[in-house]
Formats: sequence, C-alpha cells, structure tokens
Amino acid sequence: MDTLAGLLDAPRARGAFALRAVMRSPWSLRILAESPLTVIAGITGILWIVPDKGEPTRIGPGDIAITTGPDHYTVADAAATPPTVIVHPGQHCCDLQGNSLIEKMTHGVRTWGNDPQGETVFLVGAYEQFSDISERLLRALPAVLSLTHSEWQSPLVSLLCDEVIKDEPGQAAVLDRLLDLLLTAVLKSWFARQDSKRPQWWRFQGDRIVEKALRIMHDQPAHPWTLDSLAAQAGASRSSLARRFQDLIGEPPMTFLKHWRMALAADLLCQPNETVSTVAEKVGYATPFAFSAAFKRVRGLSPQEHRTGALRQHH
Repeated sequence: MDTLAGLLDAPRARGAFALRAVMRSPWSLRILAESPLTVIAGITGILWIVPDKGEPTRIGPGDIAITTGPDHYTVADAAATPPTVIVHPGQHCCDLQGNSLIEKMTHGVRTWGNDPQGETVFLVGAYEQFSDISERLLRALPAVLSLTHSEWQSPLVSLLCDEVIKDEPGQAAVLDRLLDLLLTAVLKSWFARQDSKRPQWWRFQGDRIVEKALRIMHDQPAHPWTLDSLAAQAGASRSSLARRFQDLIGEPPMTFLKHWRMALAADLLCQPNETVSTVAEKVGYATPFAFSAAFKRVRGLSPQEHRTGALRQHH
C-alpha cells in the first residue's frame, strides 16, 4: 500500500452530517459544534471562515476548506459580521437567546439557511465521530486548511451538491461515501502542495529508508517486527533507521508501530464481524489477553469498553 494511501484510507463516515446551506447577507454563524472534521465547499457567493486563532479564510465558488475540532470558529458573509446563530454540538442551531432555529431555517431535504433564495450557497459535511485510525492524520492538520478552485479540480462537489438534497432509500450511505471521496481528494491535493503548511512528517516522502519502513509497517502490522528486522527490510542499519525515523516522524519506529497497531485495532473493533481474538491476531498479538493488556495500556480502556462506547456513539 502506498503510504499516503494508507494515511488517507481511514475516513469512513458513518451517518455524517451533510447539508446545503443557503444564506442572504448579512449573516454569521458561530460554530461551537466541535466536530472532529468538517468540509465546507463554496458553490455561489462569498463566505469567510474566521478561526478563534489564526487568519480569516475567504471561500468563493469552487474553493473548499477543512476545519478540525475541537476549535471554535465563525462562518460569515464578512469577517467582521457579528454572529446571530450559534451551532452547538450535535449540530443544534439556536439564536443568541438559546431558541431553536431548526424549524425556522430548514427549507426542504438537507437544505438550511436564513433565506432559501439567498445569494450564498455552500455545502457542509461534518464527521461527528472520526474513526480512531485517523488520529495521526487529524493531529497533522491545521485548524483550517483551504484550496482555491485553481489549486484543485474535482467533480465531487457538484455530485455531492446534487445528491445532498435527494430523499431516497439509502441516501445517507451515498452521502457518507461521497464525503469520504471528497475529503480524500482535498487532502491529497493539499499534501501535494509545496508550502510551509504541510506537516513536518510529510517530509518522509523524500527519505526512501523511512518511506519503506512506514510502508512495511502499514502493509504488515501483524508481523513480529523488531528494530533489527525492520531496518534490514528497509535497507538500513539499526542506528540509521532509528535516527532518521525519529528526526522525520517524531517518534521511534517501534513506538510508531505500537500506536499504529492500536489505532488499527480501535477501528477493527468497531466492525460487527470482528472479535477481540480476531483483532488481536490481525495486529500481531499472540493472545487476546496480551492484546487487551496492550490496548488498555495505550488507549486507557479495554477493547470491549472501546467497542461498547463506539457502538453507543454510532446509535
């Protein structure tokens, strides 16, 4: 597996929040939802994303942005417009006095805003429970990243715009998969850009030894790797691999492997056809007991507690 593909393979929306927003100026939305990750795509008109920390980002037609939680931010027609709507966790929207605006601002299937004929239209897709496998990727992203229409080309926004307002059987699953594809396309384009905003660990793409070691661990997480065997497979000495890996990734190879196994296990435990025993085997533990002990040591709860919590969130 290509290493970038491994990092971007994680997004798997499950009942993600998706809507088409239609707004007439003046308008300003205070976003307190703390969604782990939100995609905002401009269709018509201009909007601004104003993070609590950082510079405002202008989004025009064809531009796209990704925000990461739990940071709060404002989305408005202009950077200085004061908020009149508060969006709370669970995507509950209220006025400044706390009165619900859901009924007042809903205009048909997944269409929302202060005026159904408003001049500004944008799409919102929010991951409410981001898969644990993506924690490393999520940590690497800034509070707000954006691409202009000239920096990326994709038919996915237009397709999502058409699909989001349909009310058909299975439509939620369609929207989930489209959102996954859109997010992956945006992140792939963003990572490819040669600028200072790219996370430091992306520099491993220029180091063949570290790149090969990462690919090996992604492809064969269950193998009983040692630093010696990993270095041999990567074509480097033990000390060279350890030094280069630490410099570029920020942690030792075996620490990365441990966390990768636990992240992979956390995702597998959410699948109904997996058991603690099958997951233990897939991530390289000889017994379910050894796996459970390691999982609890790293994650702070048992595999069963993790599975129960994830299922409760999903339902």
